[in-house]
Parts: sequence; C-alpha cells; structure tokens
Amino acid sequence: METIYDYEVMQTSGDPLSLSTYEGDVLLIVNTASKCDFTPQFDDLQRLYDKYKDQGFKILGFPCNQFHAQEPGTDEEAKAFCQMNYGVQFPIFSKIYVNGKRSHPLFQYLKEAQPFQGFDDSTMNAKLIKKIIEDRYPEWLTGDEIKWNFTKFLVNRDGEVIERFESHEEPLDFEAKIKELL
Repeated sequence: METIYDYEVMQTSGDPLSLSTYEGDVLLIVNTASKCDFTPQFDDLQRLYDKYKDQGFKILGFPCNQFHAQEPGTDEEAKAFCQMNYGVQFPIFSKIYVNGKRSHPLFQYLKEAQPFQGFDDSTMNAKLIKKIIEDRYPEWLTGDEIKWNFTKFLVNRDGEVIERFESHEEPLDFEAKIKELL
C-alpha cells in the first residue's frame, strides 16, 4: 500500500529528503505562498507546531507560485520570509508545482488520496476564493486539483492521508483532529 513515505522532496539546500524521515509522525502538508491573503495562517500553523511538535506533530511547507504568482522569489527567499515575518520553525521545502503536468508526485498522491470535497459556501472566505478561481483559473474549479495556496493535508502516523482542508479553512479550526491522531 502506498503511503506518504514513498515520496522524496527537495530541501531549499537542493538536497533530496525522503518523507520516510517523518515515519511515525502526524503531518500537516501545506502548499504555501508569501504574498497571499491566506499567508497570515503561518501564525496559527506555527502555534500548532509549537504546541504539538514534542508529541510527534510536524508541518511541512511547500511554497508554490502557481496561484496568481504569489511566491515569486527563490527557495531561499520563501523560507527566509516565513522565518522572519512569522517565526516559522517547521520545514519549508523547495518551491513546487501542485497542479498540471509539472505537478510534484507528492501532490498528485495527496490529491488522489483526499479528493476535493467542494467549498463550504457558508463562509465568506470560501465564497471569495471560489469567485477568484471562477474568474482566473476556471479549469481548477472542477476535479481534485489544488484550488489555491494554503490547502492542507493531514497525515496520520502510518503515512495515510486522512483529511484535506481547503485554503479558507483556518488551522486552529481543525486542531481537535490533529490531537485525535497524536
């Protein structure tokens, strides 16, 4: 059975890293961007990381420039931005593609394991992001593609993708689900 541990990613140093490094940990995998309206989520992501890292919780950040060019800098600039502006201490990896032909195999797997379930139209943020996608990237509105920056995937200690949280879903809103897996 395929798990998250079957994938390798690139660190900002340019060195490959097998995700088997995180075997036995609860993971939250996030596609990030430094110039996005959702970028302030870094604050709560860091809070969660600080609170649960000693219990085996890790957050893995993957900068992506596919959504309205909101991560235009280099790998090093993306990582430095997170650290300087939000005090991020969890790993930030090299920039990747999450959709399309150049999509990283990790994100292809994540999307297959936890398909898109639709937007919760009861929240203003969900309505806004849906409207932006309809206007700018209508091809991403259907199917299981990542819809925007800060899509989050929760992975259990066995490397199985348990749940997908869309961009507008705030990290503290699903803290209880993280705690259940620890």
